[in-house]
Amino acid sequence: MSTRIRSFEVLVSAPSRNFVTVRITTDDGVVGLGDATLNGRELAVVAYLREHVAALMIGRDALRIEDTWQFLYRSAYWRRGPVTMSAIAAVDMALWDITGRIAGMPVYQLLGGASRDGVLCYAHAAGNDLDALAEAVRQRQQEGFRAIRLQVAVPGMAAGYGVQKGARRGERYAYEPATRAGLSVEQGWDARAYLSYLPHVFEQMRGEFGAGPMFLHDAHHRLTPIQAARLGASLEPYDLFWLEDVTPVDNPEALRLVREHTTTPLAIGEVLNTVWDFRTLVQEQLIDYVRASVTHAGGITHLKRIFEFAAMYQVKSGSHGPTDISPVGMAAALHLDLAIHNFGMQEYMQHDPRVGEVFRTSYTFDDGMLHPGDAPGLGVDYDDEAAAGFPYAPAYLPAARLADGTAHEW
Repeated sequence: MSTRIRSFEVLVSAPSRNFVTVRITTDDGVVGLGDATLNGRELAVVAYLREHVAALMIGRDALRIEDTWQFLYRSAYWRRGPVTMSAIAAVDMALWDITGRIAGMPVYQLLGGASRDGVLCYAHAAGNDLDALAEAVRQRQQEGFRAIRLQVAVPGMAAGYGVQKGARRGERYAYEPATRAGLSVEQGWDARAYLSYLPHVFEQMRGEFGAGPMFLHDAHHRLTPIQAARLGASLEPYDLFWLEDVTPVDNPEALRLVREHTTTPLAIGEVLNTVWDFRTLVQEQLIDYVRASVTHAGGITHLKRIFEFAAMYQVKSGSHGPTDISPVGMAAALHLDLAIHNFGMQEYMQHDPRVGEVFRTSYTFDDGMLHPGDAPGLGVDYDDEAAAGFPYAPAYLPAARLADGTAHEW
């Protein structure tokens, strides 16, 4: 048997939104898939893979996963960052997929086997007002979710993070911030209005739904450390499972101030890419959940390294799983979720039905839990014919500005 890499393809398609997929094929025709999607900057990763990685991979042994990871990381010299780590992640996932297919085993078995029966996940619920939000929560509960992230528009603000623009009550939640009409859409932000309104939101949701549901919320990096501390303290009576991205993480020491003032659990990390980025956050136990994604943090090999480091400090996983992580990335995350010991929660933002025409998956959802399935490898196949009907379309994430026009974290 030859496990040498024969071909390396970078596939770009847009079934409802853009995805970048790596497909590696061995001399014996075994195929592995990896997710390299970087929302709003997809083609930067495409160029990195096509122009700088593909030629390095031809002829390499596909089973040398750790060696390939170290080679791609160390040989580039200009390392770390979302473009490099997303490219490495896609190669890494594809090699794990190939290895599983050759072994005839799902990837989670290669990682040590299942540590649980399923993967607890949370859904998104959002609304332009509290009645719409409550209706969305009821819909998620009817679908079987036990954990739900709540996002709502703030009165007086034209747009809100996580709130589907122009959504009608009762329709499927399909929030996609990247827009295909022109350049970045600019949104307003008013931290004072947000901080005043949000405790009322959770007070009403707890009053209506009781203590049973696990509620989460995403501040999306928009607060200063003292504002984040105030928010965490004000939400303590409502027992959040976690409060996500309360302040920009460029300066991790800022979380010390937040920790001093609140016991609300904190989840951070979707914009971080390496175990070194998490060092201070984890060692000082400034967070409770690692929010990195398998797609942007170096693949299964490196995210497992991050989670194992976090486990030493009783910090749990909380893998990023929005719709800009393709089904390949979601499958990879689920295999890792099932295997690690310090699992916390998995984000599960369901893809548009058109995505399922291109990516054929084996993972399943039941009673608030996901399972990656027992198909060999990652359990995802790519349909080229379907993908051809969804060509790439440029898209940009929004930008945010304060009332006086100052550029702000989106």
